Amino acid sequence: MALIVQKYGGTSVGSIDRIRNVAKRIKLEREKGHQVIAVISAMGGVTDKLINLAKELSEEPREREMDVLLSSGEQQSIALLSIALNEIGIQAVSATGRQAGIITSGSHTRGRIESIEPRLLKRFLADDLTVIVAGFQGITEDGMIHTLGRGGSDLSAIAVASSVKADLCQILTDVDGVYTADPRVVKKARKLPEISYDELLELASVGTKVMQSRSVEFAKKYGVKFEVKSSLNNNPGTIVTEEHAAMESVVIRGVSIERSQARVTITGIPDHPGMSGQILGALADAEVNIDMIVSNIASDQLARHSFTMHTSDLGRAQSALKPVLAELGGDASIETEAGIGKLSCVGIGMRSHSGVAAKMFSALGKAGINIGMISTSEIKISVTVEEDQIEEAARVVHTAFDLDS
Repeated sequence: MALIVQKYGGTSVGSIDRIRNVAKRIKLEREKGHQVIAVISAMGGVTDKLINLAKELSEEPREREMDVLLSSGEQQSIALLSIALNEIGIQAVSATGRQAGIITSGSHTRGRIESIEPRLLKRFLADDLTVIVAGFQGITEDGMIHTLGRGGSDLSAIAVASSVKADLCQILTDVDGVYTADPRVVKKARKLPEISYDELLELASVGTKVMQSRSVEFAKKYGVKFEVKSSLNNNPGTIVTEEHAAMESVVIRGVSIERSQARVTITGIPDHPGMSGQILGALADAEVNIDMIVSNIASDQLARHSFTMHTSDLGRAQSALKPVLAELGGDASIETEAGIGKLSCVGIGMRSHSGVAAKMFSALGKAGINIGMISTSEIKISVTVEEDQIEEAARVVHTAFDLDS
């Protein structure tokens, strides 16, 4: 008998019929002799409805009250699923984040899990009950409800699995695993049987929407092996685990794209200590998230900085940089470019294989796709291209690294 933690997202419990479907899936596991803890999101669309209700009353509702409001979405889901399970003969009990012992810290609407005290969960399991836990929420040491932000239910499931030492953790969603690329863009994309934590972290950071980075980071930190699979079929998913030697035989694990990127370039910067900190500090104060950064110094000893960001941050970045340029004086100027995309290749095999960048750039060049900025890490290469060429670029690189077959 195994102890399994399953997470079901909002799409999976988006209607009464889908809640019944989830109940049937859990029943199948119970009939195999397994114990189950299911971590549940709010029904699809419920969170947005609650936010809209709050916005009808206030343009800027207090975050504390938003946490109280939004946490009710998951409580609705866990009660409905528990009712559905009991109706088909599976003894089930629901537990809020507080009852599950999820202790959080940080700001309202952006809580962080500090620890889990699973005494009640273990008591329910000892009574052979199926436990349905509200994802996306916890409680502070002083009793305040916290929601965990985007990807909070995934994080809840990973944390619960770690705390109860589950034999298996499954993230069940509306996709049936991690693919070598977005199948909507690259028709020959294939589902991966396994992927390392680090590879999935890099893919998540460059646009792959399967899981939020912090859930994968938590799983890596506490050694929680998990499977990403569909809640709508019984196909095998993708196992996310520690890397092992055999993984390095695959040079590139996946290709990811991000649209709606913009580039900002500042030229004529005096080559003095602290200039970069002054520029990036102004952007940080304006809460502009910077991605790729390229810097160089010309023969005239004036520096040039280029960095990318989401297009929606471009106006805020320009406003934040105006006073900085005024302070720099002289020849300092700013150039901006929207309408670009970012293409990334990820794979731990890069550590032991040479020529990866050359192969990527050569394939793009033969396809007539020009690259702009380049950024690398130990297991990732990212480049910018014109946004209207980003999908073709993904297909070209996917083929070049033999990911089609």
